[in-house]
Amino acid sequence: MRRAWLAIAILPLAAHSASSADAPAVKPRAMADVIAASKSTDWRSLDPQNTLYLELPQGRVVIELNPKFAPRHVANIKTLVHERYFDGLAIVRAQDNFVVQWNDPDNKRPLGSAQKTLDAEFSRTANELAFTPLPDPDSYAAEVGFVDAFPAAREPRTHLAWLVHCYAMVGVGRDDDVDSGNGTELYVVIGQAPRQLDRNVALVGRVVAGMEELSALKRGTGALGFYEKPEERTPIRSVRLAAEVPEAERSHLEIMRTDTQTFADLVESQRNRREEWYKVPAGRIELCNVPLIVRPRT
Repeated sequence: MRRAWLAIAILPLAAHSASSADAPAVKPRAMADVIAASKSTDWRSLDPQNTLYLELPQGRVVIELNPKFAPRHVANIKTLVHERYFDGLAIVRAQDNFVVQWNDPDNKRPLGSAQKTLDAEFSRTANELAFTPLPDPDSYAAEVGFVDAFPAAREPRTHLAWLVHCYAMVGVGRDDDVDSGNGTELYVVIGQAPRQLDRNVALVGRVVAGMEELSALKRGTGALGFYEKPEERTPIRSVRLAAEVPEAERSHLEIMRTDTQTFADLVESQRNRREEWYKVPAGRIELCNVPLIVRPRT
């Protein structure tokens, strides 16, 4: 079992209430101070029924699934995992500043009881989602923020919401047809956020630990970063639901919630950096630059 670790990936925000003009000045806090002052209620544990362990020769990658946005795709992936579809397959693509991808390179493995085709799940109605908006504008959406600590966007006019392609997000590869992605081909964003993919792919989760095992992979030299020789691929030892793994072998992690004042304070600490090194605070932050904080559960 690998050691516990602190992972700071790339995720999103919450609004910060301004103090009144008459209020005494409060020294702005750095992110480390905000985290140190957080309460136990500012954190949540991973749901073992929606957590995947991707086991590679170099270590474990922990993926949190989000069934709220793509429930059929998440259910199909969990079926594939339960029936050991991914065991023995490989990472077949590592495209610099874009994605790492795994699938069955020979396209011969049977799907078992999983569905072959699924209707597109690129967005969903936003009405019943607990959405925490960022205070700053976005180039790709009318409003961006977080749902359960996942980076998301929404359009008030159409009442639709969708997950966003930030670093570490996990998506379902597809062909031209919108119903051609079934979860047998998955990718993880390892570069600058490719937001042009938003609402064109079913996003199903994000990596919350072990991103270094993917982002450090040797880049493929073929078209789109595919490996040209089978021996260049990274084998997948197994993919398991955390619920299927003995308690002692699980990665016990917790994630900072994004619907709290503590997270709002954290976002503000990143919007206006006050550490000595910073001379000009930005005064704003982009969705995919808001840190998602993950730590060992005590």
